[in-house]
Amino acid sequence: WKKGETARLVSEAITHGFRFIDTACQPKHYNERGVGQGWTDAASKLNLKRSDLYIQTKFTSLNGQDPDRIPYDKDLPVEKQIEKSLLVSLDNLQTNYLDALVLHSPFPSMKKTISAWRTMESFVDDGRVLKLGISNCYDLKKFQDLYHAARIKPSVLQNRFYADSNFDVNLRAFCKEKGIVYQSFWTLSANRKALASSELKALAKSKGLTPQTLMYAFMLTLGYAPLDGTTNTVHMDEDIAVLSRITDGESIFDEEQGELKLMAEVLGMPDSWE
Repeated sequence: WKKGETARLVSEAITHGFRFIDTACQPKHYNERGVGQGWTDAASKLNLKRSDLYIQTKFTSLNGQDPDRIPYDKDLPVEKQIEKSLLVSLDNLQTNYLDALVLHSPFPSMKKTISAWRTMESFVDDGRVLKLGISNCYDLKKFQDLYHAARIKPSVLQNRFYADSNFDVNLRAFCKEKGIVYQSFWTLSANRKALASSELKALAKSKGLTPQTLMYAFMLTLGYAPLDGTTNTVHMDEDIAVLSRITDGESIFDEEQGELKLMAEVLGMPDSWE
């Protein structure tokens, strides 16, 4: 959700039932200020408190920024860049704390990644951030090294869920073992071929779902958090409806009929997909 439409779309999403917001301090791709305007407008209309929402943003290093719109001084040490990015995010998002701050991707060296993490840990210490996470980390050893070196452990791993990374089988297992929330982005667009298959279309129809909401149901059933980027209010309602069915205790998939396994097979996941 970029540029001028961000505030409207965030407000609509909250009005339709969403309570989780993911963004980044990266003007190249995200409009944090629009997110701040959108959630405060919706909260005012719906009488919501800040604590009713989960707001998560990211620190993006220089190599992910538009050189003409860097939200911090590029000549500062990385630790100071992260501090400035946080201040910009808090101002943009109209909040005095973040539910989570995510490192947009690991640095080329583990030493630099750990140094950045130490700075982020200080934000948890002073109450400006509640949880920490990392995104675009597809190397199990790197993630484990970060986990073991961290004083404040990562609570979130946010990755693209797709075949090129073997669907993060080993990373997801490590997350489950350590109680880390696995968030998936581009969950639908990365799996278009499978979602267009006759098998998944038939399975979705039998559940009163679309292939897209079936995919969300699959991820939620496995205990993961698929990020949703729809701009269509009909789809917003459909996505919230499937979330509600699962949180209300409905089992969407018949395990005796092997429906979860069918989903995994059509997606092309390995045998150790769970």
